[in-house]
Amino acid sequence: MVEEYGAFGLFVLAFLAATILPFSSEVAVVAALYGGMSGYTVLVVASLGNVSAILLNYALGHWLRERYDSKLRSSKVGKKALHFSEKYGVWALLLTPFPVIGDPITVAAGVARLKLLPFVLVAGGLRVGRYALVVYLFQFARS
Repeated sequence: MVEEYGAFGLFVLAFLAATILPFSSEVAVVAALYGGMSGYTVLVVASLGNVSAILLNYALGHWLRERYDSKLRSSKVGKKALHFSEKYGVWALLLTPFPVIGDPITVAAGVARLKLLPFVLVAGGLRVGRYALVVYLFQFARS
């Protein structure tokens, strides 16, 4: 997709990878770098796609809480997610860059009504940092 659609393809893949779809956007980042896209472009485009998706996850969590608060509190999984997010708050966001657990935490942050600015700074900053590390390691390995 990155080869065929360039930066737009990278944006879409980075966005989708931050949803519940089980794949790694780092593969798309490396593919874009191998394809000759500049490290700066890769960093900006992948970061915009991924951060946009975690903002959508947060908004979905916020909406879920409004619509289904009583159902969330009555379900075992819902209670655990709420408890975890409310107990650890912003600290839970430190786990957001990790596969499998990271994306659900971005939804749980919306459910728990964490403040948006700390959410964006921590979760978004970690996502950007992760891509910066991949770009740096790729360029370092190629030199």
